Amino acid sequence: MEKKRVYFLCTGNSCRSQMAEGFLKALGHDQYEVRSAGLEAHGLNPRAVLVMQEAGVDISGQSSDVMDPEWLNKADYVITLCGHADEHCPVITNPNVVKWHWGFEDPAKATGTEEEVMTSFRSVRDAIRRRIEQFVSESQSKSI
Repeated sequence: MEKKRVYFLCTGNSCRSQMAEGFLKALGHDQYEVRSAGLEAHGLNPRAVLVMQEAGVDISGQSSDVMDPEWLNKADYVITLCGHADEHCPVITNPNVVKWHWGFEDPAKATGTEEEVMTSFRSVRDAIRRRIEQFVSESQSKSI
């Protein structure tokens, strides 16, 4: 069976899309070819790396990349994780690409004490994990 290509997009490819990429690679049982990218590349957020390590997923080797239009149109699923990326996603010319928007708050914009900021990162991480688990479960039961 051919692997489904999943492309996660966010504004800066530093937190949310990185977490989604990491979780789908970890939970997808090699059923997916997964990439993430941003409209810009802001670098991998160290707090995102830390909270993913807490969840048992190492994303430290992932890179922050600018979106590749060719891969965008080869993907089976393009999933935006922030409103800005959803609104500014380039036109997808391949009619077979399924585009979804899963909106999550940007933990990098959290304010307060370090513990409050980390709580925000953990909350977003856990929400993304639940959505990835649902995606994997649905794709296994329906062959989406």
